[in-house]
Amino acid sequence: MYASKIALEFLPNVHLLGVFTISLTIVYRKKALYPIYLYVFLTGLFSGFAVWWIPHLYLWTILWGAAMLLPQNIPDKWKPIVYMCLCSVHGFLYGTLYAPAQALFFGLDFQGTIAWIIAGLPWDFVHGTSNFFCGVLICPMIMVLRRSEKQER
Repeated sequence: MYASKIALEFLPNVHLLGVFTISLTIVYRKKALYPIYLYVFLTGLFSGFAVWWIPHLYLWTILWGAAMLLPQNIPDKWKPIVYMCLCSVHGFLYGTLYAPAQALFFGLDFQGTIAWIIAGLPWDFVHGTSNFFCGVLICPMIMVLRRSEKQER
């Protein structure tokens, strides 16, 4: 997860983190929290455990939780679009989900928080759109993870 983030840093708000989070959650369920929080820890370790990092403690857990709530018996033809849409929604809402921490740490009132969210909408648009298209990799990644699980056993 961390290596993919670094490799795509030249493209702002374009990454495979949602793809990894959803794929790992579908395959490993609760155990997916281990690689998710390893990524969060590595991000803080290499980029600094600063105020900007603290929302990462819950942002990826929200996506994990949403993926956990998806029914496991989704028809195969619907899985790609459901996973892509979930990944996309998380990207579109990223700034809004980040906003409570911003408000808390920087003393923003409700109007200031709304202004902060609005100012970030162009970036959230890029984030959500790129997450949708990157989400096409979720089903293939799930297949690879499941195959590797079978080979290990």
